[in-house]
Amino acid sequence: MENVFEQYIRKQSLFTESRDVLYPSYLPDSLPHRENEINRIAEILVTALYGEKPSNILIFGKTGTGKTAVVRYIGRELMSAQKVHGKSNVEYLYLNCDTVDTSYSVLQNIGNHFIGEWDKKIPFTGWPIDKIFNTTVEYVDRWNGVLIVVLDEVDKLVAKSGDDILYKILHMNDVMENSRVGIVGISNELNFTDLLDARVKSRLMEEKIIFSPYNAFQLEDILRERAEIAIRDGVLEDEVIKLCAAIAAQEHGDARRAIDLLRISVEIAERDGAEKVTEQHVKMAKNKIELDCIAEAIKTLPLHSKILLLGVILSEEGGRDNLTTGELYDIYRNLCHKISVSPLTHRRVSDLISDMDSLGLINARVRSFGRYGRTKVIEPAIPAYEGKKIILEDEFLADLKNARVANQKKLFF
Repeated sequence: MENVFEQYIRKQSLFTESRDVLYPSYLPDSLPHRENEINRIAEILVTALYGEKPSNILIFGKTGTGKTAVVRYIGRELMSAQKVHGKSNVEYLYLNCDTVDTSYSVLQNIGNHFIGEWDKKIPFTGWPIDKIFNTTVEYVDRWNGVLIVVLDEVDKLVAKSGDDILYKILHMNDVMENSRVGIVGISNELNFTDLLDARVKSRLMEEKIIFSPYNAFQLEDILRERAEIAIRDGVLEDEVIKLCAAIAAQEHGDARRAIDLLRISVEIAERDGAEKVTEQHVKMAKNKIELDCIAEAIKTLPLHSKILLLGVILSEEGGRDNLTTGELYDIYRNLCHKISVSPLTHRRVSDLISDMDSLGLINARVRSFGRYGRTKVIEPAIPAYEGKKIILEDEFLADLKNARVANQKKLFF
């Protein structure tokens, strides 16, 4: 019996053995079009090599503008320079606040970075915050050096847990005798500092660096540099990289998007058995990425939002036009009744509709009906079939798979 993978194995891949270069997590040896930002950060942090605390830095910019890559690159370069030129101990600790998102977990990560003995490490839970702070201070100070703490997506940390953790890190410099701590914060939100308490703002005294979005020409350079390493010669048609760059440039100059688009285009071409990657493969990759984003957005919706979105989709499938908020609420209540869920109030449902409109899952526009007044009209902004399929993957909504809405504005099961 033939192995199931035989039909998918190619004699020669379109990728080289360095395929990982086309993943956003890959850190290249150079970062095109971010030289100014790299030099600016380096000249601020260089004082750490001489045992002096550098200025705190806040880095702002949209997703995919190279903030994280630059900061990781700087960390690698700093630690390399420390081995040659360092007159003091230096540590560069990177924390992603999307996962390390509480004061407890931030201090625990800092403290455990310097605690060598396993039985003395700070546990994941259970300690009072003051005990964690004092233990962390004790070990960092005993180490005797300059610590740079990178807080990636620091805005998420502050939004969830408040700015007390920033105050605590800054306060470490007041109580330590031998070591110093500097902060590098990365945020997608330009107004992030508006969330900070005045006492934190004054102590932070940050230097701000703003990363502007990449343009299409810059994205081309980034993609060509990576394609030369990750994709075999002669595989890409001439316009493929330009198209990937142009699509990503239209969406806030997102380099991650451009890299993903190129990689998925090549993957689709491979699955099709093609010898060349064409513009058509790029368009197919764009559709796949968009569907993946839609799927992720829908899967993370609260239950009642999923029910509402299903109601919008069922209405479109039933040929309904000009679905109003009131009509959608009636459909929503019937769907809730079908699965024995208590419906939310009309006001709360209006809030959920606004949230889904912001996510781009529906279009909710105010439309004038002349002497009958103005009302909000709702329609899906996603492919109905795919959206419905994803919603019904939720086991709580399985009983709604046969639900439908007819033109007569009645719900049928």
